[in-house]
Amino acid sequence: MPLAVVLFSIIFFFKIPSCFSQLTRLEHQVKDDGSLSLLVVGDWGRRGHFNQTIMGRIGKELDIDFVVSTGDNFYDDGLKGPHDPAFEESFTEVYTADSLQKPWYTILGNHDYRGDAVAQLNPFLRKVDSRWLCLRNFMVDTEIATFFFVDTTPFVDKYYTEESHTYDWRGVSPRKAYLANLLKDLETALRESSSRWKIVVGHHAIRSAGHHGDTEELIQHLLPILKANNVDLYVNGHDHCLEHISSHDSPIQYLTSGAGSKAWRGDTKKYDERVMKFFYDGQGFMSMQLTNANVEVLFHDVLGQVLHRWKVSKDLHSSM
Repeated sequence: MPLAVVLFSIIFFFKIPSCFSQLTRLEHQVKDDGSLSLLVVGDWGRRGHFNQTIMGRIGKELDIDFVVSTGDNFYDDGLKGPHDPAFEESFTEVYTADSLQKPWYTILGNHDYRGDAVAQLNPFLRKVDSRWLCLRNFMVDTEIATFFFVDTTPFVDKYYTEESHTYDWRGVSPRKAYLANLLKDLETALRESSSRWKIVVGHHAIRSAGHHGDTEELIQHLLPILKANNVDLYVNGHDHCLEHISSHDSPIQYLTSGAGSKAWRGDTKKYDERVMKFFYDGQGFMSMQLTNANVEVLFHDVLGQVLHRWKVSKDLHSSM
């Protein structure tokens, strides 16, 4: 077993309990030079179809530390249970490159909730593939940056009223109390964080020109907390595209990486050109390289070619 995975397993099983009731706190060490590299992919779980294998080469070039999955891990209706062969057929047997044998920090998407959502949270899956870590809400502290993973599906009203699908709401009911506690815990965790970079990961977009567009419930309930606590990036999937949107009223950058498999919807929405920095209606993924001073984000197509590059720096002498 690769050393990184071993260390990951030790950290997960023996880390002291979080002081936040919903945000489990994990740690992941940076490289010896203080840097961190990772890949971000979303909406990918289709048994390897739709060009999902090129990530291995980019992962090797960047010497990645881990992978972030932005949800919709198994199509069309999540897993049937912890023993569902779809887990290995869509994950273990697809992402086989040596560079991808690192921790996969994962959240649930709306398609995951259509199946046995609790199955993806089951520790048994880590016995099947030790890379897998899927929790509803958690933090990954990397010294220079903290990643805050937020379960966004319960925020969306339509999932509670649509008749065409059934959702697994075990663990999130009653909804009002669940969301209130989550927002309270997230706000506390963000406020108390001393990390240089604060990055929030959710499945649904706050801002998007893709098929689903902006998520009004997140704009109302989540975005004010991100603005008030100096979040740098909000990273999501859900729309099957790659995009980078900036803000009029805050430094937050909105980054969509939901093109892990099926894409090319062809129904891009008109969006304010002053904030729309990049949009690609096709398959691909995102990479991120961080140091204490800089974050560089690259969007890649299925051949690994860089479609868009963005970099931001912070004054090392400024207060955190």
